[in-house]
Amino acid sequence: MTDVLPDQVLPQHRAGFVSIVGKPNVGKSTLMNALVGEHLSIITYKAQTTRHRIMGILNGDDFQIVYSDTPGIIQPKYELQQKMMRFVHTSLEDADIILFVTDIFEKHDESDVTQKLSHTETPIFVLINKTDLATEEQIAEKVAYWKETVKAKEVIPISALKKNNIDLLFQTIIANLPDHPPYFPKDELTDKPERFFASEILREKIFLNYDKEVPYSCEVVITSFKDKKDILVIQAEIMVERTSQRAILLGHKGENIKKVGMQARKDMEEFFGRKVFLETFVKVEADWRSRENTLRRFGYSE
Repeated sequence: MTDVLPDQVLPQHRAGFVSIVGKPNVGKSTLMNALVGEHLSIITYKAQTTRHRIMGILNGDDFQIVYSDTPGIIQPKYELQQKMMRFVHTSLEDADIILFVTDIFEKHDESDVTQKLSHTETPIFVLINKTDLATEEQIAEKVAYWKETVKAKEVIPISALKKNNIDLLFQTIIANLPDHPPYFPKDELTDKPERFFASEILREKIFLNYDKEVPYSCEVVITSFKDKKDILVIQAEIMVERTSQRAILLGHKGENIKKVGMQARKDMEEFFGRKVFLETFVKVEADWRSRENTLRRFGYSE
C-alpha cells in the first residue's frame, strides 16, 4: 500500500441526507422514485399512502445521496399517525438538505409544514410539483409566493411525473452536499430489507383496488420470506380492524384478494428479478392503528 504524501490531494467525496417532506399527495414518492431511479415508494392517487421513512441511496464515484421519503405531514388523529409524524421529525433532524414539496394546485394551506420548517437551520429547497399541468403565469405566481413565505435557498418548479427539471434539481443537490465519506456501502440501494418491499408492493395493490377506509385500515406483515433457488416463497398476513373489512378484502369466494395477490406477485417478480410464489391470509387485529404494542410489532418504532 502506498502512503499518501502531505502535498497530495485526496479525491473529494460528497455525501449527505436529503429529506423529502410535504403534505399528503403532493408527489413526494413520485419524486423520490424519479431521483433514485427505482420504484421504492408507494405511488397512488390516494393521500397518506407512505407510512414509514424510506431511504433511497444514489451512488456515484464522488458522491452518495441518501434520500428519505416521508409520510405526508398532517395533524395526527390516532397512534399510527403519531408514529408517522415522528418519522418526519427524525428525518428533519438528520437532514443535510430539505426538499419541501408542494404542488401547483395547493391553496396556500401548508402551515403544518412551514411551521416545522421554521425551526430548522438546514438548507431548504421548495419544489413546486405538477407544473406540467400549469401555465407560465401560474408557475410564476407560485414561485413568488414561496419566495415570500419560506426561507428557502431556492424555489424550483418541477414535474416529478414528467421528470421536468429533475436534472437541475439533482445538480443543485450535489452542489449543496457536504464533503463527507459515504454513509452506506456503495452497492446499497436502500436501508430497507427485501421483505419490507414485498409488504409495500402488496399494500400498494390494496390501495389501488379498494375504496374508502379499507386500505387505511390494512397493514401487511410478511411472515415468511424464503429464497429457494430460482423462486421466492412469500407468505403475507393482511391485518384489518373489523370483520366487515375482512369480508370486503376477501370478496365473493375470495375473488378480490386473489386479484390483489396476482397484481402484487407480478410487481414483486419485476422488483426482485425472479419468480415469486405469494400466499396471503387476511386476519382481524382490532384497533391496531391505536395500540402502541401492536404498532411496535408492525415496525412503527424508531
